[in-house]
Amino acid sequence: MNARLRIALLVTAGAVTGLASSATLRTIDVTRKHGVYSLHADTFLAASPEAIYQVLLDYEHFNRISRIYKEHRYLDPAPDGTPMIYTRMEGCLLFYCKSMRRVERMQTVEPAFIRTDALPEQSDFKKSYSEWQLEPEPGGTRMIYTLVMEPDFFVPPVIGPWLLERTLETGGSRTIQRIERLAQAVEQDADAG
Repeated sequence: MNARLRIALLVTAGAVTGLASSATLRTIDVTRKHGVYSLHADTFLAASPEAIYQVLLDYEHFNRISRIYKEHRYLDPAPDGTPMIYTRMEGCLLFYCKSMRRVERMQTVEPAFIRTDALPEQSDFKKSYSEWQLEPEPGGTRMIYTLVMEPDFFVPPVIGPWLLERTLETGGSRTIQRIERLAQAVEQDADAG
């Protein structure tokens, strides 16, 4: 079978079975200044804000969003009732591998906003916060993601910052596709139920 025919069959099979993804990474900006890394991504996902919100709050299965998450769970709420979460991530920069943990406070506004703030004394970050903003658009949701982090661990000079920035950029596309697929599954389950 020639290459063109194989590609045509794969595209057709993907369209028929609904495997084609509409997830679009519109813009992504990764910067580093004085050891603080910032990522800002503007994306479109073919799923409702409610379904995406549900996926992003599912810390029992958070590793489905990205394989970097090795441990993930809700902790007991803070004394003021604020939800608390724990994540442990593992990643490698060339031959340098690191396990990173975060204990975070979570703020939510259903189904449009999620923010987490790391507690530095219980995390491997001097500073770390993330925000997810979900805005309905025709055919889906605009998802704006912001991550700001200052590691409290050694990042190898010269190659480390470049490689960390590159990892954040390339991992973003795969992550939004996974979030979209999971959110579409949530919608299908809701329709079936």
